[in-house]
Amino acid sequence: MSAIKLDAAHLSEIGQAGRVPVPTYDRSAVRTGIVHVGVGGFFRAHQAMYLDRLMNEGSALEYGICGVAALPHDRRIFEAMSSQDCLYTLVLKHPDGSFTPRVIGSMVEMLFAPDDPAAVVDKMADPATKIVALTITEGGYLIDQVTGEFRADHPSIQGDLEAGAEPTTAFGFIVAALRRRRDAGVTPFTVQSCDNLPGNGDVAKYAIGAFAKLVDPELAAWIEANVSFPNAMVDRITPVTTDDDRALVRDEFGIEDAWPVVCEPFTQWVIEDHFPAGRPAWEDVDVQLVEDVVPYELMKLRLLNASHQALTYLGYLSGYRYAHEVCSDDLFRGFLLRYMEREGSPTLPQVPGVDLDAYRRELIDRFANPAVRDTLARLCAESSDRIPKWLVPVIRNNLSHGGEIEASALVVASWARYAEGVDEAGESIDVVDHDKERVMATAARQKDEPLAFLSMKDYFGDLGDDDRFTQAYGRALESLHTKGARATLEDWQKED
Repeated sequence: MSAIKLDAAHLSEIGQAGRVPVPTYDRSAVRTGIVHVGVGGFFRAHQAMYLDRLMNEGSALEYGICGVAALPHDRRIFEAMSSQDCLYTLVLKHPDGSFTPRVIGSMVEMLFAPDDPAAVVDKMADPATKIVALTITEGGYLIDQVTGEFRADHPSIQGDLEAGAEPTTAFGFIVAALRRRRDAGVTPFTVQSCDNLPGNGDVAKYAIGAFAKLVDPELAAWIEANVSFPNAMVDRITPVTTDDDRALVRDEFGIEDAWPVVCEPFTQWVIEDHFPAGRPAWEDVDVQLVEDVVPYELMKLRLLNASHQALTYLGYLSGYRYAHEVCSDDLFRGFLLRYMEREGSPTLPQVPGVDLDAYRRELIDRFANPAVRDTLARLCAESSDRIPKWLVPVIRNNLSHGGEIEASALVVASWARYAEGVDEAGESIDVVDHDKERVMATAARQKDEPLAFLSMKDYFGDLGDDDRFTQAYGRALESLHTKGARATLEDWQKED
């Protein structure tokens, strides 16, 4: 039997086939209330999925999503999603090899910003839009790692700063739309960052405010006083969609889907409940609405995210290529648990309602899910955005309180060793990082200058001047060079 094309015209046929649940709500009755910039897999496995749940319960039909593909290289996903009326298949991959598919319908329209930037501003400025959400990655906020200041000189925004220019960036679209709403006396929308970084709402508020000051200081003051930027913690492992995933959806479920999304079963979303313009009833689909998200986000960033970095470089250097392979190895599982128990967890405040011991062990089991097949290459990418935000704060906290730092020092050393661009078998490594040239050039010096990598103060600050940390880091890097990653961990196990 041939596969059925996924689009609005064939949705009822897919539903009647009975193999995959489809939206039970009338999508023609859904009105746009959320504009989301950045339509990648995580957004579609997380925020759009929660909204689809609500709509299937008969609510939130006024909060349909308009997805915005903001960058030129997003044309492929825009064309794919537009060809199937913004529908897509979400497939949960369970550890036992079973799958749970569902067609998601909460995104009802899509815009390709490079072709029609005015349409993006119009949609955000529409009074029906209550929320503008963002998944633009950690680096997309243009915050300098050392100074913490907005990078006003960044090339990506220079065109948006010219008088009378049509905006081309998320900052430009949001500020232009907020100006129009202010001038028309329309309540401003809430800006909801869904990116995986500490204080994501605070970061979005600072970055957008700094950009607005460059455009119009008076408007920036109005944004500061009137626009809400709630913080949130987001969590669901969502690997990049592959051709194998497309084949799975076609062969197992009989659906021809140009861009399905696959992810783990686990999902969590914790949001500060600050939405003056209104919001969906997220709490009805197990989203946690809280007054302070900081304890939850620190737990996730310092345990889950930092542990991803703890396994990825050491695992790659040892010859593994997938996260589940690393976490099926007791040597690596032991190292991850040691980092979480003795270095990550002691830096955390009390997390209401969370058993940290159970959370730590659940994390390793999630990483070990063989069905997800999360690649180490993905987890190794953009390390210069990740290590400074996720691991360096753990190191600083433990240094200041006399805590352990040896595992963290080994993780930093493993990044430095990985950045040399050659694994232990002599195979080249494709280092993916926006600062690739400098990172690799610095790593190339470290056999003669063991602390060269720590000289990048925009990533490590003064850690290179701390004797306790540099000694632990130096020992770890020397062992990685002389013994290799696995033997280094074996030595650790003997000493522990």
